[in-house]
Amino acid sequence: MRLSRRAMLRDGMLAVSAGMVMPAVFSRGLASARALAMDNARVSIAASDHILIVVQMAGGNDGLNTVIPYSDPTYLKVRPTLAIPQNKVLTLDDRLGLHPNLAPLKDLWDKGHMAIVEGLGYPNQSLSHFQAMDIWQTLDLAGSGTEGWLGKLVAGLVDQDGHPFKALDIGSQTAQALASISTPVPTLTSTQSYRLASDPIDVASGANSRLQALMKLYNTYPKSSPYAALLDTTALNAQEGANQLQAANAAYHPAVTYPTGPFASGLQVLAEAIVQGLGLRVGYVTLGGFDTHANEQATHDALMTTLASGLSAFYNDLMHHGKADNVIVMTWSEFVSRVEENGSLGTDHGTAAPLFVLGNAINKGIYGDPPSLTDLDRNGNLKYTIDFRSVYATVLDRWMGASSKDVLGGSFGAQNFLPQV
Repeated sequence: MRLSRRAMLRDGMLAVSAGMVMPAVFSRGLASARALAMDNARVSIAASDHILIVVQMAGGNDGLNTVIPYSDPTYLKVRPTLAIPQNKVLTLDDRLGLHPNLAPLKDLWDKGHMAIVEGLGYPNQSLSHFQAMDIWQTLDLAGSGTEGWLGKLVAGLVDQDGHPFKALDIGSQTAQALASISTPVPTLTSTQSYRLASDPIDVASGANSRLQALMKLYNTYPKSSPYAALLDTTALNAQEGANQLQAANAAYHPAVTYPTGPFASGLQVLAEAIVQGLGLRVGYVTLGGFDTHANEQATHDALMTTLASGLSAFYNDLMHHGKADNVIVMTWSEFVSRVEENGSLGTDHGTAAPLFVLGNAINKGIYGDPPSLTDLDRNGNLKYTIDFRSVYATVLDRWMGASSKDVLGGSFGAQNFLPQV
């Protein structure tokens, strides 16, 4: 994923020691930086305690083996090896079912807390990983966007007090969906990682040598530049955020046992931020590994287990803490697999993806028109039936209290998996 020079500099400022004393020079541009952020915040957000968690299934999930058209004879015909047998499918209705390893999500479905949207896509869909990811994240159908749809939303959430955890990204690099002109998003792999690590060759002075290097970098930046003020604010918010996060980590006690692995651990960090009241409105976590061109079955089976067990633990943790009513989870993947399996017992890049939306506020159901497995486009791929931006519009208008027109740059309709407000 490409990063601008400013983005690389910004992300390098995110991890600041919880115990360090912020030098006075960093306070110089605080007021102007916050004013800059507010000027660039083009989205008005209603006051709310609603939280959106976005799960990226990176690599191109095999949608037909996730949400399975088990009653369609074409599915079995074109997937003689990979098709899930009907007796193993977790049936939702007389047409669709879930992968057998998604039993924890089937439980949420049975309780009325899950919706599925079928056939999602956009005109002239790209089968390139990076271009398709950029399209889903920035809404630029040419795949060359720079500001993420969630980045625009987050910019509107930042108030005059900063609040570093209005948004939180779990990972080693900020997701393009959260890229913002004015508002850097804290990005971390764990609560312990959100600090300035000491230099292993400078044990005596701890983090001081790195702090000095950071100051040197800062002081070489032109003081008249508007981004100097933005760097001030980023550093101050990082210091405040590190203190808040470490305190929250000490006080938080999960109500469930999370599965092992980075995906569930990331969800646990987001649960901690929610339960401990850090002000989170947007959380983001990625589960990778879905590019299954060869020997798909074992890999995809394991990914389905990881996805379902992690999301189930997250939901149940929030339920026990009385926070589940405030949270919805939306999954997405940059594309899905082709209808037929390939000669390597895998699947190749295709179109028309399904996604899940989870939460107590959800209207249970299957939304969108199912794409035909026989009426394919000229490249042999599914024809999408729902513009993916209509899902974003629904979440923005009906859950986050934001204008989808302002965020998405147009009108894309709505799906009824959330009630009208």
